[in-house]
Amino acid sequence: MTQAQNLRRLLEGGRIIAAPGAPDSLSSRLVQRAGFEAVYMTGFGATATRLGTPDIGLLTQTEMTEHARNMTRAVSIPVIADADTGYGGPSNIHRTVREYVQAGVAAIHLEDQVAPKRCGQMAGVKLMGREESALRLKAAISARAKDDLVIIGRTDALQADGIEEALYRARLYQDAGVDLVFVDGIKKIADVEAVARAIDGPKVVSIVDGNETTALKLADLQDMGFSVVFYALTALLSATRAMQDALAELRATGAPEGGPAKHSYAEFCEIVDLGFHQQLDESFGR
Repeated sequence: MTQAQNLRRLLEGGRIIAAPGAPDSLSSRLVQRAGFEAVYMTGFGATATRLGTPDIGLLTQTEMTEHARNMTRAVSIPVIADADTGYGGPSNIHRTVREYVQAGVAAIHLEDQVAPKRCGQMAGVKLMGREESALRLKAAISARAKDDLVIIGRTDALQADGIEEALYRARLYQDAGVDLVFVDGIKKIADVEAVARAIDGPKVVSIVDGNETTALKLADLQDMGFSVVFYALTALLSATRAMQDALAELRATGAPEGGPAKHSYAEFCEIVDLGFHQQLDESFGR
């Protein structure tokens, strides 16, 4: 079973799928080890780990698909990947879809911002026209052909034009034929509830650390009718804080003892599956 087939099976099961964000292949392994059924390749995290810069459209299509390919190799659970705006016109969208299919991802989301895009939580988002955005999603669906890739239509209209425009676009993208819709940039519980009330059918919500939506439990989101929830930044923000604190302690004391809790060397080697490679070497090495 491919990752895409596995994700479709999970979606048909009727239970909400929790997909924590992973900025890289190592963190995707941690998501899988924690027992989650899917992992979200966050563009925010990918940009931060690869470039050390904010999510303002700096990664190219080839960089993003390479990042996705590395993640799908690292885990067996479905990878849901950020595909930004598709990286150009209809031909670019076609190539983007085919590259992600070949990378083995289970799903992608495409958004309706104009280039250069930015994180949906940021101010200053600018949108493409409604009909153009719907046509671009139809181009992605056409490019998928007979493959099982799940296509998510994302709108960033909430930050730019308000909840009513976001809901209108979500319904328009459903009519275009996407598998799920995703209203991004939500910061208030009232907006989560508005999406739940107004949008029938499969839908995605992203819970971002630092705003009031973190008070919502997985069961609450299930009851509201969401199919997938991204916890896009929880792992990344936790990791950067832990690294910063460990380095500050090392700088202050001159020794690595103390500071935040750490994995042992042996524990880390288990996470990256050193034992598998040692077995290969013992079986086939000289």
